[in-house]
Amino acid sequence: MERERELIVASLPRLRRYARALSRNPGDADDLVQDTVERGLEKLAWWRPGGDMRSWLFGIMHNLYVDHLRAPAMPCTPLDEALQAADPGSADAGVGLDLDAALAALPSEQREVLLLVVLEGLSYAEVAAALRIPQGTVMSRLARARERLRRELAQDANDPVSSRLKVVK
Repeated sequence: MERERELIVASLPRLRRYARALSRNPGDADDLVQDTVERGLEKLAWWRPGGDMRSWLFGIMHNLYVDHLRAPAMPCTPLDEALQAADPGSADAGVGLDLDAALAALPSEQREVLLLVVLEGLSYAEVAAALRIPQGTVMSRLARARERLRRELAQDANDPVSSRLKVVK
């Protein structure tokens, strides 16, 4: 049991990074990581010893995130709107926000696969296992996500990021 807990702790930086990329909100990301770790500890008996703890936890996080997306949204109050408008990252912060906006515009299925492969470095097989989808689906979602990002970022021909995007085959 102690070894499994060590593996969970070792996964925290990657869980945080993936959660922040998914939710695009540090507070929501922290909640998602906490819920993931809590669920992982509760369901630790379901983890196969010798399996990839990181992929297993990403699968839990994915399911929690999807559940959150399906939940009815809370109405936004005027205070929430004012805080969002005052967010220093929400204005024109440059190229990073262009990429963030392009990522946000992706369908969640494509964004999840892209982040797991590109940001977290998981293999197609690991992503397929974590998201419980066929490996071919991972590959097609990734290809569509990359193409859509390329198109979104290439809309501004002077954009320094879009000119450096590589075609990955």
